Amino acid sequence: MAIAVYDRSAPKRALTQSINVDLVVQARELTSNLSAHVEAPFAAFVAEKKSILERNRHELQRATEESTVFVREHGSFADEFSTL
Repeated sequence: MAIAVYDRSAPKRALTQSINVDLVVQARELTSNLSAHVEAPFAAFVAEKKSILERNRHELQRATEESTVFVREHGSFADEFSTL
């Protein structure tokens, strides 16, 4: 089941983007709804990046928890160098 990446019912607004003019001209010749064709890969990009960020967050959380357990059991590596 795909997770909703964005609110499809949200209002649309015009944006200014720098895109190769020849590519835009050719794309407009191929479709009457260029926005719809651009929106789908844009949504896929957002979903992929969010997935990567979430995976990284989970990995960081797991590493932090493992580090905390290690320090509780064995102490910190810095303890032997501390002057306090």
